[in-house]
Order: sequence, then structure tokens, then C-alpha cells
Amino acid sequence: MLQALSNRLAGVKLDRQMLIPLIVACALFMENTDSTVIATSLPAIAADIGEDPIALKLALTSYLVSLAIFIPISGWMADRFGARTVFRLAIVVFMGGSLACAFSNSLGSFVAARFLQGIGGSMMVPVGRLVLLRSIPKSQLVSALAYLTVPALVGPVVGPPLGGFITTYFDWRWIFFINIPIGILGIVLASVFIENIREEDVVPLDIGGFVLAGFGFAALMMGFASGGRHLIPPGISVALAVAGAVSLVLYYVHSRRVAAPLLKLDLLKIPTFRANVVAGSLFRIGVGAIPFLLPLMLQLGFGLSPVQSGLITFISAVGALFMKTLATRVLRRYGFRTVLTVNAVLASATLAIYGFFTPTTSMTLMLAVLFAGGCLRSLQFTAINAIGYADVEPRDMSYATSLSSVAQQLSLSFGVALGALVLQFASDLSGHTEIRTEDFWPAFVVVAAVSASSALVTLFLARDAGTEVSGHVPRERVAAPGGARRLTAEAVQQHPTAGET
Repeated sequence: MLQALSNRLAGVKLDRQMLIPLIVACALFMENTDSTVIATSLPAIAADIGEDPIALKLALTSYLVSLAIFIPISGWMADRFGARTVFRLAIVVFMGGSLACAFSNSLGSFVAARFLQGIGGSMMVPVGRLVLLRSIPKSQLVSALAYLTVPALVGPVVGPPLGGFITTYFDWRWIFFINIPIGILGIVLASVFIENIREEDVVPLDIGGFVLAGFGFAALMMGFASGGRHLIPPGISVALAVAGAVSLVLYYVHSRRVAAPLLKLDLLKIPTFRANVVAGSLFRIGVGAIPFLLPLMLQLGFGLSPVQSGLITFISAVGALFMKTLATRVLRRYGFRTVLTVNAVLASATLAIYGFFTPTTSMTLMLAVLFAGGCLRSLQFTAINAIGYADVEPRDMSYATSLSSVAQQLSLSFGVALGALVLQFASDLSGHTEIRTEDFWPAFVVVAAVSASSALVTLFLARDAGTEVSGHVPRERVAAPGGARRLTAEAVQQHPTAGET
């Protein structure tokens, strides 16, 4: 059947460099839709299973814990068994986790189902990104990443209002069935159009590194995320965090002694990749708190229904989608260093403003700030993702994607945990038995400050960092004898529209 479909589509002229990102985006669409739908429905899920809304942070972090454990072996799995094989199997596992979420009746079963989803997501998205990076020339990487994220951004646009509608008028359990038809479509398209890319000589799996890193990430994140009321005792949380930190230190020592470590930390010596990991992680800590804090504030603080909350929060995704049409031009005009530094401060400022919304805030003003925040965060993510692989050699791409993906999930998890911790602290300090509107602003300000600190990292990038990817030509290099003609010609060759600016 798949062969017949492949033969039938063979005569259709398709741009492979656009098609592959769109196929991989099916996986990103499921992930983004799933996370935004759950975020909108958290208060309703908590009420249905009889839990405090803050306790539901475990439902978000358990997924990220699973990602952090299994992402490090995603590159090895793709090299060993073939990227297409692993990609399709990961979609199947993710779909199975979605069904398990739909039938959950307690916090424990829901957390376990989310963990299963994470196993699928840990292979699905990084392996899909690896397929993209190995199939697209560096000169077209920014455009390819933009194509990749456009369908994925439809998820956050559709997710909040759809999740709110289903939760308000039906049952929250139905939101997890959305992934099934999307997953089936992704499997079919991957079978037809994606090659089963694999390496001829695959190094043995670093099992010792997998155990140390996996336990370290899981224990550290669970220790940080599980503290607080209604969860495990503080002593156990501290013990988990300490054990995780020790395990990660042991992994570092281990990685220096083996020829092929699970996570190749030497890649952090590359300035552009180091900016991707360090600055990207700091920025994502703040952004990771948004899906947790914003719906809670709108529903528990403002008293809005899930569908009303979803109709407000989705405007950020509209802004992100809009910015994807401009990101390439902005990067070409100003370069990575300027964009990453200035934009980090602006995006963090909008995040802090969220905390000062009140039930009487003008809806027009609220939507304008959310839209602007979505635009700025989208630009930051496009830039940080593109520059990360600008100077990475093809042979190290699988290592780079694994390390970068682990850093992303760690930072997002810390963002949820940090936002919940500050929110809980503010509520306890005020003596409230229930969360109120005034408890949210300290949480938004704290996570915004962490995001803004990423500018201190990118500020020290070279002015011409990532020029091969962005096409930006610094003025001092243009002014050099013969530099303008030589570099501009290179930029035009790599970016056909570079001459427009």
C-alpha cells in the first residue's frame, strides 16, 4: 500500500527541502498541541482527579524527565537502526502514551502516562531534527527551520482554544485523541518520503554514561520539581536533587575517560553551540513557565473558563507564527549577536508584564502584549536554534542534537518548577488558602529575570558569529579591502535574497 502511494506521488514535483521539514513538523505539531492543550486544561484535570493545581506541575515535568533520560540515546538509535525506523516507532509510542493519558483516573497514572509519552517524544523530535540537519544545506538552514516550525506553531494556535472548548463543553480526556490521526499521517508520510538514514560504523552505546546521565537528569529534575505541599516530603526532594547532581558530576568524569561518550561535552567549546546551550537554556527557563502560570492566572486568578483562557493565550502563538515570516530577514539584517542580545531583553520584558495583568486590564492591551511576546520569543528561538549548528561538523550532528535537546528539556522543566515554587511561596507568604491574582506577579518577574540573563551570554559572541547561516555581513568586514565584494557575493550565493538588503 505504501509502495503504491509512493509510486503515485513520484510524478508530483515536490521540493524535498521543504517537504522533509513539513513531515518532521507532524511530530512537532503533536508535541506542541499536546502541551498547550494540557496547559489550558490543568485546572479542570486537577479538579477531576482531586489534586491541587500546583501539584499538576508533575504532569508537565514527568514528560520532560522522560525526555531528558532518553534523548541522549536518540542519536545513537537513529545511527544504529535508521532515522526513519526510529522516527516511526517513536510516533507509535507517543500515540500510546496519549491513549494512556485519556484513560487516567489519578495523578499517579496520569504522570506515568505522560512519562510514556516522553519516551516517544524523546526519539520523535530529536531524530526528526537530525533528519532535517543531514538533508538540508547549511546555507538554507534558517529557511528550513522556519518551514519546520510553521506547522508546529499551528499546534499552539489551535491547542488552547480547542483544549478549552473540549474541557468546557465535553470532557478533558477527549483532548488526547487529537494526536491519533496526526500520528498516523506522520507515519505514512515518513514511510513514503524519508530515507532510512543510518551510519555504517556505529560506535558501541555508552551504557555507563546512559545510566549516570539518565539517573542524574531524572533525579535532579524530580527533586527540584517535587518539593512543596501535597507532594513528597522536602527531605526526599533535597536528597533527589543532591543525588542527581552527584550523578551528573560522575558522568562528566566518565565522559572524559571513554572514546565515544553518550553526550559529547567537548562540543561546548564551539562558541556558537555553547551559546545555543547556555543562553538558550537560560531563556527557556522563563519561557517554560508560561504554559503553567498563564492559564492558572487566567482561570484561578481571573475566574475565566478554560475556553475563555484558551481564546486569550492562543494569540501568543499567532504572534510566533507571524514572526516566522520575518525571522530570516531580521537575522540577515542585524546578525545573531545583536538579535539574541537585544531580543532576549525585550522578550523577557513582555514576560514580566504578564504578571501585572488584572481582571480589569483592557483586553486589547492584554492581547497586544501577548502577541508581541509571541513574536519576540519566536524570533529568539529561531535564532538560537539556527546558530547552534552553524559551526558543527556533519559527523557531530547527532551528538549536537542530543546535547542541545537535553538542555532544552532540562531548562523547560526547571522553568515549570521555578514558576510553581515562586507562586507557592508568594501564596504562602500572603496567607492565602487558595491561589489569588496577586500571587502571580512575583513568579512572572523571577522567571523573566532568568530569561533576560541569557543576554549576558550572547553579548560576548563574535560580531560575525554564524555568518554562514544568517548571511549577515558586519560593517567592519565589509569595510575591509575587497571584503565587501567577496563576502557579499558569498552571502548572495548562500542566500539568494541577501542582496535585497
